[in-house]
Amino acid sequence: MWVVEVAVLGSAWALPGAFKILQGSSMQWLSQSTYHTLLFPAVALTFILAWLARPAASEKFPPGFRKHLMKYLIVWVFCVAADWLQGPYVYALYSAYGYSKHEIAVLFVAGYGASGVCSCGIGSLADRFGRKRCCLAYCVFHTLAALSMHWKVHVILLLGRVLAGAGTSILFSCFECWMVSEHTAKHNFSSSLLTYMFSLKFCAMYTVAVLAGLGSQAVVDNTKLTVLEDRVGIYYGGYTAPYDLSVLMLLVGFCIIATCWSENYGQSSGTGSKLLMWDAVNLLFQDRNCLRLCMLVAIFEGSMYVFVSNWTPALESEDTSPPHGLVFALFMLSATCGSSAATLGGRFMSPRRQLRVIMLLCVLSFALASRSACTAIGYCLIAFMIFEFCVGWYFPCVGIAKSEIVPDRIRGSMYNLFRVPLNVLVLVLLLTDLSSDSRFALCAVLLLLAMLATFGLGHKPKSADTQVHPAV
Repeated sequence: MWVVEVAVLGSAWALPGAFKILQGSSMQWLSQSTYHTLLFPAVALTFILAWLARPAASEKFPPGFRKHLMKYLIVWVFCVAADWLQGPYVYALYSAYGYSKHEIAVLFVAGYGASGVCSCGIGSLADRFGRKRCCLAYCVFHTLAALSMHWKVHVILLLGRVLAGAGTSILFSCFECWMVSEHTAKHNFSSSLLTYMFSLKFCAMYTVAVLAGLGSQAVVDNTKLTVLEDRVGIYYGGYTAPYDLSVLMLLVGFCIIATCWSENYGQSSGTGSKLLMWDAVNLLFQDRNCLRLCMLVAIFEGSMYVFVSNWTPALESEDTSPPHGLVFALFMLSATCGSSAATLGGRFMSPRRQLRVIMLLCVLSFALASRSACTAIGYCLIAFMIFEFCVGWYFPCVGIAKSEIVPDRIRGSMYNLFRVPLNVLVLVLLLTDLSSDSRFALCAVLLLLAMLATFGLGHKPKSADTQVHPAV
């Protein structure tokens, strides 16, 4: 499978850490903690589900497709690896620098806010100035964000979070836009091969995420956080080491994009973006399906951001700190299982019913997390892995639900509109002085409301595109 070749090529830097893990007694390594014990059962389950849900092309590859496939996936592997490497140790590094929980929450909110603002306009900017240029900008933004983590200066760290948020928005929009445009407009490849491309993309993404977690754990274990220049607060090693690996991945990705990718642009529309946004607002309040979907997206993805900001302190005890890279790898294995579950579940369940089951599991996982955070670490870890399983399951299902409910003419505007209550929810949950267990309990209640919203979630009427009353 080509994705295996790409993942191995793009993640060769993780092999030294993997060999180090395999040295010595395996049983001794497995018995270090609950995290280590869970790793190999999680890997085995992930491989079984991934094999059952493995992607397969339904037609022979036309001339040029294999080159197009490799050109995109190799860049995707390096660039998404850089993003994953910057994930596991964000909270731990801020905490090691001595910042309070509220100060750390402000830093996280800065990143989420930048991502939300950037997502509202990045599509039109990429269409106008070029998707390739925006992908190169991602490499620059994320490199600066990674380098900022070496400074124990709040303003620099805040700027770094803003750049990281903007870069993440580019990563999960412009790269896909470039690929889809090359696939359909330039090469005229079939839609079934596009589906195959997406399957390989997500397969590679989760594979790289697991390797990124293990690789970051390896480099952190072998280096110590050391001050280089105390007067200006510059540090190296320890929790900053994964960010140096991230810079290396970004450098490789930048060079490949600059030399191997061609530029492509979007098509201008005769309808103003303000008019489309107003049409989306009208439809949101006229169509109960859109309103329920907005509620579902805001609550689930808002809870996801709360989880990202709080899993590190929730797994810490007075005695020990969790192996953050290994925990991140467990989370990504769980998400991979969830993605496979979406493929398998889609064979006999509608997306609406799958979303109902997902919300129920999320309610149970957050309820368990609220009772076990910082106390029963093992139960808390299981709760988080269940939630990550739900994350991997959620995105394919909600993507189908969005395609069925939201009219194509205002799709981009409606998706941006969904982010407004999402960002408000994140701000309220993160900037209030609530403990982690209280935030998890509140998320459980909100997710229960999201589950109830799925009961009324239906399909878009056939005439939905014509039912939107345009602004005049």
